[in-house]
Formats: sequence, C-alpha cells, structure tokens
Amino acid sequence: MTQADRFPEFFDRAPQLLMRDPLAQFLGATPDGVMAYRYQDAVKLAGHSCPTVAGAYLMVVKGLSALYGGDIPERGGIEVLMRDGRDEGTTGVIANVAMLLTGAAPETGFAGVGPMRLFGRRDLLAFGSGDARGEMLLRRRDTGAAVAVSYNPSIAPWPAEMQTLMPLAVSGRADDAQLKRFGEIWQERVEAVLTKLADDPRLVVVENV
Repeated sequence: MTQADRFPEFFDRAPQLLMRDPLAQFLGATPDGVMAYRYQDAVKLAGHSCPTVAGAYLMVVKGLSALYGGDIPERGGIEVLMRDGRDEGTTGVIANVAMLLTGAAPETGFAGVGPMRLFGRRDLLAFGSGDARGEMLLRRRDTGAAVAVSYNPSIAPWPAEMQTLMPLAVSGRADDAQLKRFGEIWQERVEAVLTKLADDPRLVVVENV
C-alpha cells in the first residue's frame, strides 16, 4: 500500500530546478539525463522543512540560474565551496541540500566510472573556503565561471507570537494546540521565503566572482 505525500500546498509553488545529469543518462536512468528537483526533495533529504533548508534550496537555484542563464545546469559539473567549516552552525545542512541538487560531494562521493573516473563527483564539495564574499561559492567546471551566494532570512522575521511558543515547544511544555500553532507559524515563515519573498533581491544575493 502506498500513501501520497502530505506536504503544505505552498511546496508546489516553490521554484523548480531542472538539472541534466550525464551519469543518469549514461546508466540509462533517463533518456537525456534531465531531472526535475523540487523543494519537496530537499525536505525529504533533511527530514524537515525550515527557513535554512528553504534558503539553501533557493541559494542553489538562484546561483545556478546566474551561472547558466537559460541553459540547463549540468549536475556533476559544478564545484561547491562552503565558506565555513562543516561543523559550524547550519553549514552542514546547507551543504547537504547543495549536494543533492548539484551532485557535488566531499571525499566520500562517487569516484567515477572506470579507469578514467568518468562522471566523478568526489571532492567537488569543500568546506572552510574562507571566501567572505558569500556563504557558498558555485563554480562551473567547464568554464570556470563562479558566483558567491548569500542568504538573508532576516527580511522574513518570526511573528511576535513565536516568542511565546518557541520556548514552550522546544522544552516539551507545549500542549497539543500550542504545538499545532507552532508548526503552522514555522511553515508560514518558510512559505514567505519560498514564495512571497523568493524574488526579493535582499533575500538571496548572488555576485559574480
């Protein structure tokens, strides 16, 4: 027996990302390697939906749009350099979303096919780059073009109600009604990030480097 996903309806209104993965085409997963990624995919990877996951998703979507214009980005053809260390703040969460979408992986990634290491993704994701121009740097392997990307969730602040609900929820003292309202407010902020503010230039800043 199968059951359909029961996500908030606004998930379907978040930007979609088309990627072309030559490895998927080579191994017959798709005829042309083109695959569609949605915010739901990032949620399933992370196991939750939050402003950080939403921001990471948008950073990659907007960064790749700047790098490729109207062309479909090549999954596995992009390097991802995280400014901070892998254990600093939410860097690991953001990097996981970037890895899902771009195929870039750290030292544990796919080494490649055969003696020529075709389609390898290992060591395309690195931490602690120290580049202060953005939280994440995306670089095309074919042209060397790169963009620095930053995320500013402060333009979508929590409502005042969250100041009361947050301590109750995280301490286990909230009742069922309060927990329900906590989840609603949490996703309302995610919705603002992914839909209402997605095209606000203050939310995700992309700079050529």
